[in-house]
Amino acid sequence: MPTIKFISWTIFCTGLATWLTRITPFVLLKKFTLPPAVIEFLNFVPITIMAALWFQQIFIQQPGQLPAIDYLNLCASLPTVISAIISKNLLVIVVVGIISAAVFNIVL
Repeated sequence: MPTIKFISWTIFCTGLATWLTRITPFVLLKKFTLPPAVIEFLNFVPITIMAALWFQQIFIQQPGQLPAIDYLNLCASLPTVISAIISKNLLVIVVVGIISAAVFNIVL
């Protein structure tokens, strides 16, 4: 059974590792400048991450079969995508996504 000391060190070390991986890029980028090609490439990272998360929720994976479409999540994501295109405001997108998911879960 782990002791309190072990648990405390584990929490501290994982917190430190998380903090270092998030702070190190900011510290390094203050000292160095990136080439324009790298900056242009990094502009696509948020789009690809959101697309990967979106497709993961829309398609249901079943071993040995083609992925099935989760129509509930698909219907809930349409108002969210429309609000993203119109507003480009993260708070509006999140609120519309939560509300649309709740409404479609209640209705369907």
